[in-house]
Amino acid sequence: MERRLNQKLIGKRLTELRKLKGLSQEDLSKSVDISRPSLAQIELGNRNVSILEMQLLSIELEFSLDDFMSKDFKINQEILNENKELHNEVEERASEPILNVGKLKNVLLYILEKCAGKPNVGETVLYKLLYFSDFNYFELYEEHLTGATYKKLPFGPVPQKLNSIINQMVESGQLKRIKTKYHDYPQIRYLPLVKADLRKLKASEKEVLDNVIEQMSDWSAASISSYSHKDLPWLASKEGEEISYELTFYRELPFSVRNYGDAMEQE
Repeated sequence: MERRLNQKLIGKRLTELRKLKGLSQEDLSKSVDISRPSLAQIELGNRNVSILEMQLLSIELEFSLDDFMSKDFKINQEILNENKELHNEVEERASEPILNVGKLKNVLLYILEKCAGKPNVGETVLYKLLYFSDFNYFELYEEHLTGATYKKLPFGPVPQKLNSIINQMVESGQLKRIKTKYHDYPQIRYLPLVKADLRKLKASEKEVLDNVIEQMSDWSAASISSYSHKDLPWLASKEGEEISYELTFYRELPFSVRNYGDAMEQE
C-alpha cells in the first residue's frame, strides 16, 4: 500500500465515499470511534490517518485499501447509480449555502421580537446575533438555518443581501427603521411590526435562536464584535471573502456549541 498518498486526495476520497453512503460526519465518526473534529480535519486533508483508522474506515465505507490507495482509484459506478438519489440529497445538504429569504425574514422577526426593545440592539448587534445563529446551527446539525452568506469585514461577519431584505420588510410594513443614539453614538435599530410565523421554524432552529439571544443579546456592539473576531470561522477567513460554514467544525470552547465529550482528541 502506498503510504505517502497525498493527504488532500485521501480526504477527498473519504468525503466522496462517506457522502455516497449517506452518512454525516457525525454518523461516521461514531462508527469508527474518531472524533468529529478529527474526521473533519482528515477530510480537509489537514490530518494524517493512521493505518488502524484507515482499516476502520474501509470496513465502514466498504472499500478496498489497496484500491483506495492506488493512483487510479475510482468510486464504483454501480454504487454511484444505486445511491444516486441519496447522493444528490446529501450533496444538496452539504453544498454551498442557498439563501432562504422567507426563513431569514422569520428568523429576523423572531430575534427582534425577543430583543428589539433592548437599547443596545442596533444593526451591529443584530448582525452578530444572526451570524452566531446561522453558524451555531450549522455546527450542530450540518444544515443551514437561513442559508445566508457572511463576509469577513473589519467590524466582524456581515450577512450579505440583508440590507435589501430589510428594505423590503420596511416597505411592506413588517419592520420599522429608527435612528437613535446609544452612549452618544449614532445607531440604527429595527422594530418588528408583525410577528414571526413560528410554523416556519423547527424546534431545533428555535432552540438555537433562543440560546444565542439569551447568551448575547445584552452585549454591547463593541463586546459582541470583539467576540466574533475570536471565532475561528472569522479568524480563518481572508479579509473581504466569504466565511465558510465548514470552519465551525474546528471551533473550540467557548465558541463550540457541540459537546464532544470524551471523544475529543488532542491534535
